[in-house]
Amino acid sequence: MKGIKLLDIKSLVEGNALAFASVDSKGKPHCIAVGYAKVVGSDKVLISDNYMVETVKNIKHDKNVALAVFCSNWKEKCEGYELKGTAKYFARGSWKRQAKSLPENKNEPCKGAIVVTVKKIKKLA
Repeated sequence: MKGIKLLDIKSLVEGNALAFASVDSKGKPHCIAVGYAKVVGSDKVLISDNYMVETVKNIKHDKNVALAVFCSNWKEKCEGYELKGTAKYFARGSWKRQAKSLPENKNEPCKGAIVVTVKKIKKLA
């Protein structure tokens, strides 16, 4: 990945809500807000599945996804990025255990984990 690295924007990704876009079997986009995400490597973002239905179905059909993140204080610091990549769903195993162990999931169902492998990052602002 050239240019911006995921680890360079780790605090922005982990400290702000993300838009998470997937595509259904008919090619129609679906976008949700994700409250918590963890950067778990130089190109990976871990997202917990607590209440997702359509997004999980979509990534099982089409692994291509996009994330967008902006600084929550964007009026003072206008900084944002689009992250494009592929997603994989884990209903069990080490990724699910890691997601379930996150403090943010303490009182959540954590039905599974989504790991997004980021292939391209574009600065939005």
